[in-house]
Amino acid sequence: MSAGAVDMNITFLSPLTPTDLKRQSLPFSYVNVAVSSADGKPHDVELYTDITAEWASGDRLTVAEWEYGVTPAPSTRRSRHRRQSNSTSAGIAYHKFYRQTQLLFSEVAEQSEYGNWYWATDNVDSLTHQSGSDVQVRSAFRNTGALANTNDNNFRAINDSYPTFGFAVGLGKVGSAPVSTLFTLGHAQEQAIQFDGANGNVSLPALWTSYYATELDALSFFHNDYATAAGLASTFDNKVAGDSAAAGGQNYVTMTSLAARQAFGATQLAGTPDAPYLFLKEISSDGNIQTVDVIFPGHPIFLYTNPTLLKLLLDPLFINQESGQYPNQYSMHDLGSHYPNATGHSAGNDEPQPLEECGNMLIMTLAYAQRASDTAYLSQHYKILNQWTQYLIEEALIPANQISTDDFAGALANQTNLALKGIIGIEAMAVIANLTGNTADATNYTTIAHDYVTKWQSLGIAQDANPPHTTLAYGMNDTHNNLYNLYGDKELNLGLVPQYVYDIQSAFYPTIIEEYGVPLDTRHDFAKPDEQMLAAATCSASTAGLYIGAISKWINETPTNRAMTDLYNAMGGDYPNADLHFTARPTVGGYFSILALPS
Repeated sequence: MSAGAVDMNITFLSPLTPTDLKRQSLPFSYVNVAVSSADGKPHDVELYTDITAEWASGDRLTVAEWEYGVTPAPSTRRSRHRRQSNSTSAGIAYHKFYRQTQLLFSEVAEQSEYGNWYWATDNVDSLTHQSGSDVQVRSAFRNTGALANTNDNNFRAINDSYPTFGFAVGLGKVGSAPVSTLFTLGHAQEQAIQFDGANGNVSLPALWTSYYATELDALSFFHNDYATAAGLASTFDNKVAGDSAAAGGQNYVTMTSLAARQAFGATQLAGTPDAPYLFLKEISSDGNIQTVDVIFPGHPIFLYTNPTLLKLLLDPLFINQESGQYPNQYSMHDLGSHYPNATGHSAGNDEPQPLEECGNMLIMTLAYAQRASDTAYLSQHYKILNQWTQYLIEEALIPANQISTDDFAGALANQTNLALKGIIGIEAMAVIANLTGNTADATNYTTIAHDYVTKWQSLGIAQDANPPHTTLAYGMNDTHNNLYNLYGDKELNLGLVPQYVYDIQSAFYPTIIEEYGVPLDTRHDFAKPDEQMLAAATCSASTAGLYIGAISKWINETPTNRAMTDLYNAMGGDYPNADLHFTARPTVGGYFSILALPS
């Protein structure tokens, strides 16, 4: 961007290091501002940034508190500024602010109500700082090109003369060589999750607290790690781009590069290095924690980047249910009604999606074990996996009236797509049984699964249609759906579902695709890009290309105005209605469906 006679190249970077849990656990991001002359002539430049207390709480009437400080200077540290002679760094300067009355494990309007926010930069000689009202601080810089090095100690409500925390840096004469200034933004919570585990309800620390003694130690490491972190991020991003281009072209790169940080942004590492967990928030739709049918559409990104991360997502669900804290015989829907409270559902009154979640857990558990070669994990959880399989044997072929993951579409009996997930789950258990030496179970379950999938084809395919295709529900031959649950058969390499089913669906989707994708089913014009990509991964290259082209076109043209949604109208591309504004959900990890397939 241009600012008068200079150009500004601003990099916002949240590094992704999926195989380095120490770095991945840090709750910070970078803003790097590189300034250069636009006309080749030197110009005197002062740089200003600020942040307000609005980050501290979703309740703008609550009182915020703040302070200013500087970390000790490392003995060998050098500034990132070009002019070393008058920009010697002496530690890291930071504004720290927080809700005055902390509400542990609470959120308001999707914002956390506890922990400390940091806005930091190098404490160079030319740095000035100030806290005060938004008008006061910004006017000070506008009038003088610097700040007053003063702190406003009138702690007050967030919307009372909006407390603002500013930095100004004198860059001196800036020519054609860029002069960079690095800022760090982060939110430190030492207690991350309330978890009802094997030993009852406990408070789990954020994983980063195992590596750093204090919040300032974590901040200092992160800020000083920029060169390494940026390099690791580039390596990761280049791999995603290269793999995506090879699998689906530049349109696919557009999708995966945008989805990666949104998917990881909904997760938080907690626990200790010996017992780490990855917790996930169902952002915007209802705030549940560890929602199984939100993990499922998003799980391809974890398989692709580091299968262990999928295990860390599943572990809390297993621990809670295997310790007898969930009364139902089927899998739970989520681990708590609102993040970050993974306190379970001891009364069994979570949203009932029994067939959906049993199938999801069986498929994802085997997917992790296959990629990580971790048969011991299957043995460890065999009892409860077997319990869920018994439920599927009773309920999968002829599903009762119930909701699926697409709960916004309403309940329906005999859902063709839902039945397929359950049948694939039974076959997944047959593989699990075989891998763990339970050969009698393996023979029994694969016999049942093959019998069911044969009957399912008779019940759920409109054979006389032109072209033939699966139906929304059994016997409803004038309906159709996006058969995304076929993905489980392909990602596990089960070979359960005949190739004929893959072929007819791949031939059918091009006949119903709309401007921005294939609608979920015939009940609405709703399109879910994550589920579309699960379906795309089961199709021919040409049909997959149609999905990718439509979704990438939507990304470039959508009228939606928030973080990427995973629910929109296939025609027009807008939100379905005023009540369905899915935002920033981790389900977009499903964009990695093709990359997560076994090689």
